[in-house]
Amino acid sequence: MKTRHDSYCGLYCGACPILAATVKGEVEKKAAEWDLPADDIVCNGCKTKVNAGISADCVMRLCARDRGLNFCVECDDYPCGTIQTFQHDRLPHHTLTAPNLEAIRDRGVDAWLDEQQKRWACPACNTSSTWYEEECRSCGGDLYDVCAEENDWAEEKARRAEGTSAIWKIRRGIRRFR
Repeated sequence: MKTRHDSYCGLYCGACPILAATVKGEVEKKAAEWDLPADDIVCNGCKTKVNAGISADCVMRLCARDRGLNFCVECDDYPCGTIQTFQHDRLPHHTLTAPNLEAIRDRGVDAWLDEQQKRWACPACNTSSTWYEEECRSCGGDLYDVCAEENDWAEEKARRAEGTSAIWKIRRGIRRFR
C-alpha cells in the first residue's frame, strides 16, 4: 500500500517510527517494544486510509478533512488553539509543525517533501531516520535528531529577536553535517 509523508498539521510522517515500522514490516517488533497492540500502530500516513490509532482520532486531521483543507496553514483560523497546544506539548517533534507548515505554504509541498527526505536521512550513508534516532542504524554515524533541532529552533527565535539570524544559519549548517 502506498504511504504519504505529508500531514495536515505539518509533521513529516516519513520520520515517524510508526510509519517506518509499517513500511519495514516491523510492526510486531515495534509494538512489543512499546507494549502496544500491533493493530494500534499500523499506519501509512494520516492522509491515507490506514492510520495508527493516534492518527485516526487526531483532532487536527479530522478538522482539516471536514473543512476540505490539505494543511492546517490553509485555514482562516490558523494558528488555532488546538495546533498551538500541539506545537507546545511535551513531544519535541511537534515543535516542527509551525516551521514545516510555513515552508509548505511558502515553497510548496513537493519542495518541502524533498527537503524533509534529505533532512531525515543520514548525512554519511543516506539511510532514512526517524525523529528520535541519534545514531544511524546502517553506518553508526551521528544524526541530527529532533531534540537537538528543538533546542536550535529556540536559539533561532532568540537570535532573530537579536538580529543575528545569519550566524544561526551557518551554525545549523555545520551542526547538521557533523
